Amino acid sequence: MRLDKFLKVSRLIKRRTVAKEACEAGRLKVNERQAKAGTTITPGDTLELEFGRKILIVEVVETPNAVKANEASNLYKVIAEREKSE
Repeated sequence: MRLDKFLKVSRLIKRRTVAKEACEAGRLKVNERQAKAGTTITPGDTLELEFGRKILIVEVVETPNAVKANEASNLYKVIAEREKSE
């Protein structure tokens, strides 16, 4: 599954266009590498998302094409959440 689609389906980011913009701005990493919106992700991959001063690291559990809103958090497991150090 494409990274931007996963971020939308999992509701980590609300819209695919916003996910694409975040990738273009260099705020997303897959397995510790800068990622583009079209990067293919699979279960077991680690995603690092920068939200302002906060960094969220999650592990991909599943990659279905669609899920109900209340099941979206089952698609990933939060590994770490921390403040960005500069």
